[in-house]
Amino acid sequence: MDAISLDPNVHVMESKDLDFYYGDSQALFGVSMKIPRNYVTALIGPSGCGKSTYLRCLNRMNDLIDRSRMVGSISFGGEEINDPALDVFRLRQKVGMVFQKYNPFPKSIYENVIYGLRIAGIKSKSILDETVERSLQRAALWDEVKDRLNGTALGLSGGQMQRLCIARAIANNPEVLLMDEPASALDPRSTARIEELITELRGKYTIVIVTHNMQQATRVSDFTGYFYEGVLKEHGTTEQIFTNPKEKHTEDYISGRFG
Repeated sequence: MDAISLDPNVHVMESKDLDFYYGDSQALFGVSMKIPRNYVTALIGPSGCGKSTYLRCLNRMNDLIDRSRMVGSISFGGEEINDPALDVFRLRQKVGMVFQKYNPFPKSIYENVIYGLRIAGIKSKSILDETVERSLQRAALWDEVKDRLNGTALGLSGGQMQRLCIARAIANNPEVLLMDEPASALDPRSTARIEELITELRGKYTIVIVTHNMQQATRVSDFTGYFYEGVLKEHGTTEQIFTNPKEKHTEDYISGRFG
């Protein structure tokens, strides 16, 4: 991927010595990672390794889970997101999330896109209309739905629903997009479209994607973090991780010896 205009040394988020617990069970152990601005970072590893838990830590989505707690530091734009005074709603506007299973609201396509803006109290029709068109354009969905914006979002195909969810996240003008296996519930054609979309969005947003598909990681990401049993075993450029891993454990996983 062409990254001439981007600087991989500029980080939008960084975790330091991050531990995470579900009740008494520890899920993450001392995870320290820098996430470069406007690049795509993939998180890989076997099921249950902590990659989705780490992803949800980045916008405090795990706060919704009873008896969960985070120890350590995550900074976003130089601000500690674990600060009790932090406005979590504002954080989630700036660090948006797209889930594994597409989850459009039982509303119109139009209202799905501007849901966050409605909550924020924005009422200007011109702003809402402009946001809908811009967000759907960026999510590569505008041409397919522009004549039925007032129709139900639940009438879309699975791939269209997932792109609508991406448009909904984009509408909040985020800096970071978190994607938790965004194509795992989709057919191969829709998966390819989501991958194309990630490539198109790269450079406009910082994207962190959890994926079980290592080929997908090589296709869409610039950087890769490999997790195993709650530990970040290795983190580097995707090319380095997949062609010249520093850790034998990483090499064994990407070569299919386990996982």
